[in-house]
Amino acid sequence: MSDLWSEARAQRRQAAEPLAERVRPARLDEVAGQTHLLGEGRVLRRLVATGRVGSLLLHGPPGTGKTTLARLLAAEIDGHFEAAHAALIGVARIREVIDQARRRLEESGRPTLLFLDEIHRFSKAQQDVLLADLERGTLSLVGATTENPAFAVNAALVSRSLLAELHLLDEREIAALLARALAHPRGFPGERIDLDPEALALLARRCDGDARRALGALEIAVASTPPDAGGVRRVGVDAAAEAIRAKALRHDRDGDAHYDLLSAFIKSMRGSDPDAAIHWLARLLAGGEDPRIVARRIAILASEDIGNADPQALSVAAAAWAVVERVGMPECQLTLAQAAIYMCQAPKSQATARAIWSAMAEVREAPTLAVPAAIRDPRARDPGRRNPLDPAEAYLSPHAAADGVGTTAYLPATRTYYTPTGAGFEAEIATRLAARRAAVATVRPPVGEAPA
Repeated sequence: MSDLWSEARAQRRQAAEPLAERVRPARLDEVAGQTHLLGEGRVLRRLVATGRVGSLLLHGPPGTGKTTLARLLAAEIDGHFEAAHAALIGVARIREVIDQARRRLEESGRPTLLFLDEIHRFSKAQQDVLLADLERGTLSLVGATTENPAFAVNAALVSRSLLAELHLLDEREIAALLARALAHPRGFPGERIDLDPEALALLARRCDGDARRALGALEIAVASTPPDAGGVRRVGVDAAAEAIRAKALRHDRDGDAHYDLLSAFIKSMRGSDPDAAIHWLARLLAGGEDPRIVARRIAILASEDIGNADPQALSVAAAAWAVVERVGMPECQLTLAQAAIYMCQAPKSQATARAIWSAMAEVREAPTLAVPAAIRDPRARDPGRRNPLDPAEAYLSPHAAADGVGTTAYLPATRTYYTPTGAGFEAEIATRLAARRAAVATVRPPVGEAPA
């Protein structure tokens, strides 16, 4: 009697499963995409052929099949699959899983695969319990994360694991996945469904490579479409669009996407491509990025990558930042777009950046240069002003010079930090600077003052 009730309960649980769970692949050959890992002769295929998985870190965006792949790897090696959330499994439970894995291995030779979702949230205390048994082969660990393991996962685990990156599915792969779900015996049992090809294409496009989201939208579209007189649910474009609403925007303000999009935005401005810069700017703002962070990056680029090739760029960046602070979204997106386009079209030069970087490096590492006597504060040099300056050390204001520049040496030894390029206004700066440096070279003493 208990068996009958158990079967009924299992059927009810299965009936409540979402479509993505009902049509989950049962074999590696059924996995959509990821051919760089699962294709013939690829790393996971070779790993499965050995009968052991070892430690593996699966990383990639949501909906790319990390959990599914872990289950299938366990099945391929006829292993026991144990799943948990890395932040929720305690040390006591980890020890219990290890003990069970050891007994299972000793008694039947069957391996155990421990799957930990959100592995980047695994603490050092939890990790320390596992490491020794992972190295002994008592069990295999497969971790899943949407973060970059090199930065987000404990270094000890990374050094002991194979890193496998899962990619977003393309539209063709998503379309094939949806078609397979419609034909799957557990997909929509007892239903007759006619999915408009345009609706299929829309779902594949708007899910943005997320298989789980595509399957969830398909399930909603089917459920919300009543059958016609012939009992067929004819799912059209409108039903599909209503089910998926809008394309998923992949932007995690605390994760890799945040830095990837900002990097793409900056490099597009540096590379003078306004179309690319506007695209990445739109991705950032639509994904909820703080516009002040974007304004800050524009301001940095105005000095680092443009500098005096176009001095106005810094004024544009500062004005844009002020508008962003005062106006906010959505209106400030216009200001940010204007500033980004200006940065793209401005002539580029890193001469200013190289000047301060080289000067900072010398200040930190080289002997300290003394301030030349001529440009010291007279009160600091001789607080009581009892002794007049040697005429050779007297300060000569550049305003007294015919050219308004003069020949005073402001460093005790020759240094060239700033080398203007021929880009934009720096061409004019280069001409002026060359003349001044030549004039100073004729009067600079051969040996500077001793370091302070």
